[in-house]
Amino acid sequence: MRSNTQTKYQTEDCHKNSTPNISYLFISMNVCISGQYPLVQNVTVTEGGTANMTCRVEYNDNTSLQWSNPAQQTLFFGDKKALRDNRIELVHASWSELTISINDVTLTDDGMYTCSLFTMPVRTAKAYLTVLGVPEKPEIDGLTKPALEGDDITLTCMTQGSKPAADLRWFRNEKEVKGAKEVNASGKTFTVRSSLQLHVDRNDDGVAYTCKVDHVALAQTPQQATEVLEVHYAPRVQIVHSLAVPQEGQYLKLECVSKGNPSPDPVMWTKDGGELPDLDRMIVEGRELTFTSLNKTDNGTYRCEAGNHLGTSSAEYVLYVYDPPTTLPPSTTPPLHSIPPDPTRASDRTVTDSRDPNALGQHGTDHALIGGVVAVVVFVTLCLIIVLGRYLARHKGTYLTNEAKGADDAPDADTAIINAEGNHAHAEEKKEYFI
Repeated sequence: MRSNTQTKYQTEDCHKNSTPNISYLFISMNVCISGQYPLVQNVTVTEGGTANMTCRVEYNDNTSLQWSNPAQQTLFFGDKKALRDNRIELVHASWSELTISINDVTLTDDGMYTCSLFTMPVRTAKAYLTVLGVPEKPEIDGLTKPALEGDDITLTCMTQGSKPAADLRWFRNEKEVKGAKEVNASGKTFTVRSSLQLHVDRNDDGVAYTCKVDHVALAQTPQQATEVLEVHYAPRVQIVHSLAVPQEGQYLKLECVSKGNPSPDPVMWTKDGGELPDLDRMIVEGRELTFTSLNKTDNGTYRCEAGNHLGTSSAEYVLYVYDPPTTLPPSTTPPLHSIPPDPTRASDRTVTDSRDPNALGQHGTDHALIGGVVAVVVFVTLCLIIVLGRYLARHKGTYLTNEAKGADDAPDADTAIINAEGNHAHAEEKKEYFI
């Protein structure tokens, strides 16, 4: 148990008493000069611990010291025990000090204690004994196991018997989350509650929610309670494949990765909406579908399905098996003599490409051919635009109407028309020839 002490001395003022009685004044001055006044200190102790109450005087002329409890009952007068309480014992008694101990302290021992020095007049000092109420271990209520995804639940943490009121803190795994606190007094102690609102989803499955008690009496031994959530939710499925480009003769593994609670085991594999056709080469083990040697007949859509009591989920994988590569990888050592190309091998490759339009090499040839055609069309169009432009540039000129031809010498429009019609003699001079 832990005990905190805070020194607090309480004395009387030696100079506040004035009296015309010479003999009494002599006695009072003698007491003040000799330092006959008690010195005490406040004590803080945890419930169940031991409190030591000490009263001292600097000078004492054989005057007795006395300890009294908050009910003004005398505990010890000098070395004489006055109250029958087996928990209270004498530690030290002399003319200058009186120390007692209170074992197994309870909350009823909390209060103001008085040390008295029986001088004339009697001098007293008061010390406060603070008893800390230890909060009980917290309890978490409101958790249903298992919870379903989408449920709204309220977790409640409660502790009793704290003095002063304890503080409750919530943690989601190691991260603190905020709850709503409520404090109720019960005699000298307090009951503290804290609630936490949760909207449960699959991410809460397996998460530990902890309620911790913070209190001055629990500095060395903190109290806490922990509950682990179990959340049931429908599965989600995806297919993971071992090859990016499957080719004939290769080994391929498809894994149906499903996450759900309860675990959706086993899973079901189908091809194109029906059963798997070749179980000799297609091996199902648990969540895995294995092809020992791929061929073109394996092309199709493979479906993986898994479910539990909350729902069913599925995923699909479209398998297309490519031809194996027809070119050998380059050799690391040069040949001794040049080898002429084999025309039969080239013809075999052409036959293979024409047989499988989806082969990897065929797509590159088609793209090159289309690009060449587009380039030729663009070139021809540019040539036509250039020729047409040159033709229009050569036939550009100025042309006059009949009215314009006779307008030079005519005073009005009618005369200009007549002049234009009769002026055929000069027509030969204004002809233009086009080549």
